[in-house]
Amino acid sequence: MRKLQYVLMALAALCFAVPAFADGGSPVMNMAPIGVGLGMGLAAGLCGLGQGRAVGSTTEALARNPGTRPALMTFMIIGLAFIESLTLFTFAMVYLKIQ
Repeated sequence: MRKLQYVLMALAALCFAVPAFADGGSPVMNMAPIGVGLGMGLAAGLCGLGQGRAVGSTTEALARNPGTRPALMTFMIIGLAFIESLTLFTFAMVYLKIQ
């Protein structure tokens, strides 16, 4: 947790250093591509973790009670579709931001 705090403090210092040392004659830096890349990476990574946890929990439930397979598979497919839709919505927002 301490390392994460140091990383976030360093990122904050880097983000605030750009406007603090900027001179008046240079054009404004476009930071949108960096934010877009970070947002898409976070969305894809965290949705992947969520999908892995959902499938793992469903597999564990099936191992304990194989008779619940139809209901569990239905709910798992619906849940995975919702999780994947979050990534697709993020991708759509990123695409609209770039345009």
